[in-house]
Amino acid sequence: MNIGYDKQLYILPFDHRATFVKTLFGFPEKPNAEQAARVAASKDVVYEGFKAALGMGLKKDGSGILVDEQYGSAILNHAAANGYCTSLCVEKSGQEEFDFEYGEDFPKHIEMFNPTFAKVLVRYNPDKDRVGNQRQAGRLKRLSDYLLPKPYKFMFELLVPPVKKPESPAEQEKFDRDVRPGLMIRAIHELQDAGIEADVWKIEGVDTREDCQKIVAATRRGGRDKVGSIVLGRGAGNDKVKEWLQIAASVPGYIGFAIGRTSFWDCLTAWRDNKMTVPDAAKKIAENYMSWVNAFESARKN
Repeated sequence: MNIGYDKQLYILPFDHRATFVKTLFGFPEKPNAEQAARVAASKDVVYEGFKAALGMGLKKDGSGILVDEQYGSAILNHAAANGYCTSLCVEKSGQEEFDFEYGEDFPKHIEMFNPTFAKVLVRYNPDKDRVGNQRQAGRLKRLSDYLLPKPYKFMFELLVPPVKKPESPAEQEKFDRDVRPGLMIRAIHELQDAGIEADVWKIEGVDTREDCQKIVAATRRGGRDKVGSIVLGRGAGNDKVKEWLQIAASVPGYIGFAIGRTSFWDCLTAWRDNKMTVPDAAKKIAENYMSWVNAFESARKN
């Protein structure tokens, strides 16, 4: 199969839209021009963090950003012009069911930015809403078929929510540990069987090396030998993120990570509240980002 991406991939993702608009700033769902400019400015801060990390020893090859067109088009253009790895999200923000941000015009928007990766975020539980899952799979198949002959790679961010929301942190932890990994594997199989061929799976962290190995086996089954997996952060605390990275790094097939909110959220709230300057916020974001790189690489060497 002519799919897959098995090189190192360290991503700083800040493609969040509803999260920035509503949670970071408390703006209405459709911000006015001034508010939108403020959201875009916050993304510039994160991008400055990425560039600061390059000055701290981050290797340009195999490192990159994930950002949205709506608030990050200037960033995407600048990053591409400077030869950075770029990922462009194509999904509508904040939707329970995947759909394209720009409907059937999605090819035009991808081609406009010529990204390394086209990325989707998909909530998919095999035990939940079979009809909705089939609708999502139909749309995702169109994207997969479009991307396959193109130069852009396909990054698939898979979130597997529980059927019923856990009522306590202990219940959530039990789901994450005992139930989610099996559901993730079933979801990957179902999506592959529906004709959806991702080059990289962006995967929620799991707590055991054995589960990481099973996930890689799922993503690479049936001759998909070069498909890569990367760890996403889920907004977890630093210690938990490092734990996930260290477990994954020891498993061939895991090629890196995409850690967003844990890298930048506290810095952006401090910047928003005028408690941190742009250079200071960028420096701290860069330090956080580099700590993930160091955690992953040190675990890989051991």
